[in-house]
Amino acid sequence: MRAKLGVSALVLLFLGGLWLVAAPFVVGYQSRGDEYADATVNDLWIGGGLAAVGFVALVTYAADLLRELAARGTHADH
Repeated sequence: MRAKLGVSALVLLFLGGLWLVAAPFVVGYQSRGDEYADATVNDLWIGGGLAAVGFVALVTYAADLLRELAARGTHADH
């Protein structure tokens, strides 16, 4: 149960970061071709950082899970 909650939180962190990166353009407070507003730069840096942390944590969790499954598979053979 705790693992599902943790993975859900990481997915939300990743998606929230992606939203922050996309929001200035989707919502429309950053016009195409204009110099980036301070809010846009902030959203890009913070959102990119959050998305990166969420992605790295999800990949690390998945790799650890695969390692555990592989270890269980080799122990079952003996």
